[in-house]
Amino acid sequence: MQHEYICSCHSWQNGAPWYDCAFVNTDSGLKGMYGLDIVHILTFFSFVSQSKRYPCVVVQWFDWVIQSPTGMWVVRPAFTAQRRPSVGVIHVDTLYHAAHLLPLYATRPVSRNLKLHHSYDSFTAFYINTFIDHHAFSLLSDSY
Repeated sequence: MQHEYICSCHSWQNGAPWYDCAFVNTDSGLKGMYGLDIVHILTFFSFVSQSKRYPCVVVQWFDWVIQSPTGMWVVRPAFTAQRRPSVGVIHVDTLYHAAHLLPLYATRPVSRNLKLHHSYDSFTAFYINTFIDHHAFSLLSDSY
């Protein structure tokens, strides 16, 4: 069994925030990426109802854009009809694997003042990095 850390910290080591992205299992009947979605982890919490503890995650959803000609998957932050970020609460058990997103750069230069922790807010689309580790590679390779 594989274990990994998925972070959601408002201040990582007394510095900038660190909010990871992850693959979420949304349809176990589909193979590879077709049964997964991408989320930006905002916070972890749990609650108790009728003596049962429920570990949960507040997430911002991403929408699928295309599978680019390079073979890489592209996502963008999802928004509601009112142009607010699409945020939801899911069970921790639906988190499948950490995801690494690479910005899809536009034609204009990137600001020298851009901080790493602002990149999810500064870009409108992202490639899913298939090569971050062998687990992600085998997961995403099953989708072609």
